[in-house]
Amino acid sequence: MKIAIVCYPTFGGSGVVATELGLALAEHGHEVHFITYKQPVRLELLSKNIHFHEVSVPDYPLFHYQPYELALSSKLVDMVKLHKIEVLHVHYAIPHAYAGYMAKKMLEEENIYIPMVTTLHGTDITLVGSHPFYKTAVTFSINNSDVVTSVSQSLKDDTLQLFDIKKEIHVVPNFIDIPKKINPYTDCERDMMAERNERIVTHVSNLRKVKRVLDVIEVFDRIQKKTPSKLIIVGEGPEREACELLCTKKGIEEKVLFVGNSNEVDKILCFSDLFILPSEKESFGLAALEAMACGVPVISSNTGGLPEVNIQGVSGFLSDVGNVEEMAENALKILDTDASLNNFKKQAVEAALVYDTKKIVPMYEQLYAKAITEKTNAPN
Repeated sequence: MKIAIVCYPTFGGSGVVATELGLALAEHGHEVHFITYKQPVRLELLSKNIHFHEVSVPDYPLFHYQPYELALSSKLVDMVKLHKIEVLHVHYAIPHAYAGYMAKKMLEEENIYIPMVTTLHGTDITLVGSHPFYKTAVTFSINNSDVVTSVSQSLKDDTLQLFDIKKEIHVVPNFIDIPKKINPYTDCERDMMAERNERIVTHVSNLRKVKRVLDVIEVFDRIQKKTPSKLIIVGEGPEREACELLCTKKGIEEKVLFVGNSNEVDKILCFSDLFILPSEKESFGLAALEAMACGVPVISSNTGGLPEVNIQGVSGFLSDVGNVEEMAENALKILDTDASLNNFKKQAVEAALVYDTKKIVPMYEQLYAKAITEKTNAPN
């Protein structure tokens, strides 16, 4: 199949999953075309089956906000015609499904009919999409997609509750190439980050308020009082300064390392003992899954899709949002002894295997094939 993928080319979960999906599809022999405003961060290598097409938005003084949706729609039309794309897969209802719908209608004027698969990831539904300014457009975009998927049952339930949806929503969870995550490094260089007697705790996010990164600091502070530990925070965002100030206030700034955005997350997770994700909302919890795949048990909130990923008492523990005391207590249960930690590490990998690439990507391939067949057989 010839597949076009539209996504945000960022460190965020939706962009990562869309890129990994494209890479996996290319390995299966499909021709994949990424269409976005910048090459996705995980798309390090182009090949005969992987192509990138940049969407350029002319800077017109007339517009207070430059019309990205218009530029994207036009680019999609051009690429579909040039490369004979068979299916369009957009990640996020707005602006991508909205732009995709406009591209479909323009193509139909030339008797070209292409199905569109829309994947809902989270904030397009629970945050942006539910805003009164956008709700009508989001509902329209979802209902006019040929296939709709959601990354978790929780997000599907939220979508059906918030919007008047007429389309069937298929739950196709996020995924990870698990074998590539298991012990990928022979030398983890752990000694560069911590002393041999110290535990390493990690958090990865875009450091927004919804991630409750200050809770990460609070939990870690309680951990380090009971067992020697270091905290590594990966990512950039608006909460970084507040976190640094809190670390200084607590006198633990020398025990906390902020590394910013990194392409070496797997290497950092390689020498981590615990992962903390106390988010206010998580449609799935891809960061938690990546940690588990690397053999790192997870302390998380019990919101959204996290209970579907992080199994209570198996891959880690779940607590109510904001319950930093319980999170710290559960963290210490895991870190208490080497035997306990090693057992949770082993169980984390086993729990992650449910979301291996080999199990999830075929679900998308089946939906693509079904959408193409139905579009081909539908009366024009």
